[in-house]
Amino acid sequence: MTELQLHRIYDHTPTTGYRILTDRLWPRGISKVNAALDLWAKDIAPSNDLRKWFGHEPAKFPEFRERYLTELAANPTAAEFITTVNTQLASGNVILLFGAKDETHNQAVVLRDWLQTQR
Repeated sequence: MTELQLHRIYDHTPTTGYRILTDRLWPRGISKVNAALDLWAKDIAPSNDLRKWFGHEPAKFPEFRERYLTELAANPTAAEFITTVNTQLASGNVILLFGAKDETHNQAVVLRDWLQTQR
């Protein structure tokens, strides 16, 4: 059975699976070769304004989640992204990569939960 996984790009991450960077900004210190990405989904990432407002403050995460879900609902690239993820999941794992230190309060967590409702 295939699964949608979350991994911090700075940690040792599996290379088997379709690798998607979910950050709008490229992670510092990571080369494109070492990232071994299949897709950089910067258009699906939170807007710069939302990212700056959130600032990775855990207390703001519930509101961040709601605002990001609103952005996803209005995002014209969302349908294509959902199709890509679901197509890849049909044949293997999909790995959502993120750069944030906090593995619980970040956009990849929201994105994974949202994608699970789109299957």
